[in-house]
Amino acid sequence: MYGRKNITTLTQRLKYCDVKKYIVSILLSCLLLTGISSLAQSAKNFRLIAHRGGIVDSTAEQNSLQALTKAIEKGYWMVEIDLRMTKDGVLVTHHDKTFKNSFGLDAAVSSMTWEAISKLHNANGYRVLKLEEVLQNCKGKLGVMIDNKLNGNDTAVWMRLISLLKKYNLYSNALMIGTDESTEFFTGKIKLSCTRQQLEDNMRRPDYKSSNYYLFSDSISKDDNDWASRHKILVIGVINAWAFHGMDTISQAKAQVERLKAAGVKHFQIDAEYESLFVH
Repeated sequence: MYGRKNITTLTQRLKYCDVKKYIVSILLSCLLLTGISSLAQSAKNFRLIAHRGGIVDSTAEQNSLQALTKAIEKGYWMVEIDLRMTKDGVLVTHHDKTFKNSFGLDAAVSSMTWEAISKLHNANGYRVLKLEEVLQNCKGKLGVMIDNKLNGNDTAVWMRLISLLKKYNLYSNALMIGTDESTEFFTGKIKLSCTRQQLEDNMRRPDYKSSNYYLFSDSISKDDNDWASRHKILVIGVINAWAFHGMDTISQAKAQVERLKAAGVKHFQIDAEYESLFVH
């Protein structure tokens, strides 16, 4: 049997072992967190906008709640959403003009009521989202880039859009890929995409402000980027899957990413399959 002195010594040793295990555990945790931090920091060298409504993959379709949730979880800066309107005036997010690819239904979004559209579901569980549901999910988590696919210049619709953006605190930083018809209305209200030539033309306007526009292209040179920086214009490079063809699209995308990075571009709208090209 152990005497009191031996018991005390054993207890001290056990406590010492526990302390050592605790210290080792803390050190391992710190190393793990450092690795995660390094990974996160490397991605944060660039601000990424998730094209087509979020992180689209085999389990999440474009403009779906699943794709949007993944973009939020991954810490994207913004999400690009495709704006359309139903027959009865409900604003929704859907890329294609019709529902043929999503549901096998060759009917235009604008030809169906929201009640009918809300009943559509495919084998993956995909459903069309109201714009308001998307904005509600983005609030405080993601900024929004709106790809305006509505024809005409219905200012009442545009005011509804602005009201929704304001409701969810997304208005001040919103970006838009606009239409020719709506450009005049949105100038000075939402930052609009432009080529360099369009920007140079806009600079001649008496109401020109650099905050009204952003340079948006897949072929931005160092001269373009430096010129935009001098004029305090936001620059966003584009890496979209539709631009690449053939067997090795990843290599094509990588080359384009490297060209844009070399030009000094820090903001990118990308399809999710190219996310790894921004993490070192």
